[in-house]
Amino acid sequence: MLYWIYEWWRSAFEAEKLAGAEGWAHALSFLNLLQYITFRAALGALMAFLLSVVLGPRVIRRLISLKVGQPIRTADEVHKLAELHGGKVGTPTMGGVLILGSVLISTLICAKPFNPFVAVCACTMGALGLLGFCDDYKKVKEKNSDGISARAKLFWQLVIAAMAACFIFFKPEISGFGYTPDQLEEYGYVPGYKLGDQPMGIGAITFPLFKFAIIDLSWLIIPFFIAVIIGCSNAVNLTDGLDGLATGCTITVSLAYAMLAYLAGHLFMATEYLTIPYNRFVAELTVFLLSLAGAGFGFLWFNCHPAKVFMGDTGSLAIGGAIGTAAICVKQELLLVIIGGVFVMEALSVMLQVGSFKLRKKRIFAMAPIHHHFELRGWHESQVIIRFWIISIMLALFGLALLKIV
Repeated sequence: MLYWIYEWWRSAFEAEKLAGAEGWAHALSFLNLLQYITFRAALGALMAFLLSVVLGPRVIRRLISLKVGQPIRTADEVHKLAELHGGKVGTPTMGGVLILGSVLISTLICAKPFNPFVAVCACTMGALGLLGFCDDYKKVKEKNSDGISARAKLFWQLVIAAMAACFIFFKPEISGFGYTPDQLEEYGYVPGYKLGDQPMGIGAITFPLFKFAIIDLSWLIIPFFIAVIIGCSNAVNLTDGLDGLATGCTITVSLAYAMLAYLAGHLFMATEYLTIPYNRFVAELTVFLLSLAGAGFGFLWFNCHPAKVFMGDTGSLAIGGAIGTAAICVKQELLLVIIGGVFVMEALSVMLQVGSFKLRKKRIFAMAPIHHHFELRGWHESQVIIRFWIISIMLALFGLALLKIV
């Protein structure tokens, strides 16, 4: 919306310039700022933060009045953990609606909503948020922690992820990475070091340590994209077990990928300096990702220990899907394993625990996901949260450092 205001102002400004007159467009020359992604991204982050902080108390009161308290597993299910988390009973869940609303409103206002990268991330986030909302509602209504069956949830995740993957694969503006002769002529120079003579296809798999495509999967990239979106969505969902844990890690990962999106959308930085996949449309995704980070900061205002509200599956499934889709859009899917290392660690701990118990009848951890393991080993909840945040920050910085290691 703001960019459309800029274009309207620019047309009026050019008309006044041709006419040799100075009217309202010259008086409002500060609107020129709206063309810059950095300005609109910062504005989006601030707007999402303020929306979360201002609307947060009202949303929390509304959730409390609707009696949508988080169902806590009983001592028979989780033993000692029930004692540690007993005070969380009745804390309202579904707080993810606050994050979704703040991000989508800020994105609609500050970004170009019809940009294909922004559109696919926002729609994926909204669709998975709706699925999470249905899951949370079923938990609250039936007053247990089961919710939608795992099979049904996975089916709808598969449908949503498949739609996003196919859109990314078949959309012309998205499916090519690299630069064309027209773009080189537009910028007025030919880079000395380039990622390839032809634009990179969407099926290519890249990693910053390799200044070329590792492999091109062609149409097989679609199931790979589906796996990334579903895997990231479920990983964030598993991480959301302590006050503010998933929210803090979301902020870190969003900020890192916002930087990646901005760099990947600028020809010189992407192709000559860093040699990473370039797409002229992807920089706009910076606005969406910084809005997500801003909404995360605002939600953390109420979600920090002791939490006044939980994001629930409404937030965690949506956030994970949005991050996974964003990683695909900037062609840095493998780097997500490092930058989103805490999410990977949480998901991997569950897989190892289940696999070990089925094969060996022994558990590796006191409890999975791994944040509960440290709780049961004597760490206070706040210690687990802050230490995991520190790990997330370090991993994000390390992932970004890999961009220029060679």
